[in-house]
Amino acid sequence: MWPDELVNAKAFDYYPTLNKIRRHFEKNYTQSISLEEAAKIVGLEAKHFGKFFQHKVGIGFKKWTTMFRVRMAIEAIRKEHQPLTDIAFAVGFRDFRTFERAFKKETGVTAREFRRTVMP
Repeated sequence: MWPDELVNAKAFDYYPTLNKIRRHFEKNYTQSISLEEAAKIVGLEAKHFGKFFQHKVGIGFKKWTTMFRVRMAIEAIRKEHQPLTDIAFAVGFRDFRTFERAFKKETGVTAREFRRTVMP
């Protein structure tokens, strides 16, 4: 699910703190979650949690949440024929423009272009 050169996905299995936040986020990715809220969930200070996450996972928490949401959007585009705005909001983006930028940055194509490649 993650590009190997970017994310150390094994860190989530090795560190209980990271596993806890991953499980929480997987259940609640449609809701907004800040670094401070994530840190509170795992019982750490935000600054320490942010550095710990970056060091162990290889990317920052915000980037990781964005990547996760884009991957969920990709799955939804493949499975369902919903308007892209509905998919964007369903995976946790708060506005469509942000979704468009994040999708293109992560995949290299727009969500519309991606849909055209997977839809007959």
